[in-house]
Amino acid sequence: MGNCCGSESENFKGEGRTLGAQPANAPPRGENARAAAPPKISGPQGGRTLGKGSQVPGESQDPKTAAARAAEERAKASQGKGKLGRQLDAQKAQTQTGTLAQNARDNVATRDADAAAQTRNWA
Repeated sequence: MGNCCGSESENFKGEGRTLGAQPANAPPRGENARAAAPPKISGPQGGRTLGKGSQVPGESQDPKTAAARAAEERAKASQGKGKLGRQLDAQKAQTQTGTLAQNARDNVATRDADAAAQTRNWA
């Protein structure tokens, strides 16, 4: 479609290309040109498992024992947290209902404090 009143543009003169054709300025591709494949990685050869563990290399643990040991380490780590650590643990343990109830209590206390301040200042 074109403009019936205007002149032809120089942009579209010439031979066209199909969608799958190579660009006009692209270098010709060889028949056997292929990209190098990355080397295949086989099984673990001298590798080690990531994570913190005090086990002797070569000694395998079943998952149940490893989970129990990890739970014990977490329990030991949480004992020496202090006041803020205990507060954080309590906050993490709260359910959504508990969190909403706490927010409601805080809002009521704020409104009561504002009302008391307003009453004091009125006189």
